[in-house]
Amino acid sequence: QVLLVESGGGLVQAGGSLRLSCAASGSIVTIRGMHWFRQAPGSEREWVASISSGSSTNYADSVKGRFTISRDNAKNTVYLQMNSLKPEDTGAYYCAADLRTSVYAVTFNRHWGQGTQVTVSS
Repeated sequence: QVLLVESGGGLVQAGGSLRLSCAASGSIVTIRGMHWFRQAPGSEREWVASISSGSSTNYADSVKGRFTISRDNAKNTVYLQMNSLKPEDTGAYYCAADLRTSVYAVTFNRHWGQGTQVTVSS
């Protein structure tokens, strides 16, 4: 069993900052990529940022230069530092992790958290 729990969401004014955390726990052997997605009301879920096991990062153009993804492999935790927030950043933020739960597993499966709400007021 694997559990991903996000925290750190909340209400912030435009221009403000928030730091999201996502901790993975359970029967985890290896975590490869860790990711953040978000979903605004009435919209599809969109990718925000990814970080590899070697800490290579990628960002959606809409957040590049404002958001920073990082991870602590010892804690199986991924973070998303969000600065200069805009109202269009409002939505539910979900973390995802590509991981193996067995040393015999060949493939990495993606597991999702339940989400944390971020609301940016203008």
